[in-house]
Amino acid sequence: MKFQTNGLIIKEQSYGENDKLVWVLTASHGVLRAFAKGAKSIRSAKCAPTSLLSYSRLTFYKSRETYIIGDAASLRIFSKLRADVKKMCLAQYFCELALTICPQEQPAEPFLSLLLNSLYLLSQDTRSENLIKPCLEMRLACLAGYMPDLLMCKSCGAYSAPHMYFLPRTGTLSCASCGGTDGAVLLGEAALRALRHTVYADDAKLFSFRLSDEGLEQLNRASEAYLHFRFEKDFKTLSFYKAITLTT
Repeated sequence: MKFQTNGLIIKEQSYGENDKLVWVLTASHGVLRAFAKGAKSIRSAKCAPTSLLSYSRLTFYKSRETYIIGDAASLRIFSKLRADVKKMCLAQYFCELALTICPQEQPAEPFLSLLLNSLYLLSQDTRSENLIKPCLEMRLACLAGYMPDLLMCKSCGAYSAPHMYFLPRTGTLSCASCGGTDGAVLLGEAALRALRHTVYADDAKLFSFRLSDEGLEQLNRASEAYLHFRFEKDFKTLSFYKAITLTT
């Protein structure tokens, strides 16, 4: 079987002396694990298109259960991210999320579009890292079928209050009067509006809001906690990004 599709390289690994093993988030087939023969050589036409964070036009061949990349041409290389250690660490976290959450061997165009938009905004300095990150985290979870219920307090039905709790274990809200549970994240009104925005806003408006630094901290705590409980995983690249952030 042979097919051609666009894809973003979200992981690369050396294989032997000259080859690469790469994981690609594609529009038509989701996440694919494929061999790129000779791609480690800088003289190879496959070298740049199969490098981490390269968005490329790729031809795949499938032999039994193995995918092999034939022709490869770069469409976009996020070179600005590679030149910034902190942003590169965050981009690698985005890639780890994609590996964990995005479907394998199934159509995944919305996932790919979201990741590309997030990387583009990150590379252009048009949005804060602390705004891009929770938007990507919550929307990825929603695309994967884990949309939280943020309409009202799960107990009394209150829509808003000066402070409400987000319950990441269940993906629901509780007002301050009804109380939180272990692991609950306290949100101010602005942070709650932003959290709802990451879930319910149209794709074109996903990143179009403003929030104070305090609100962004609350929003990030909520989105990180939600992914932790939903996918039962501690993301190593997130821990490394936070460590780098503390030193810069």
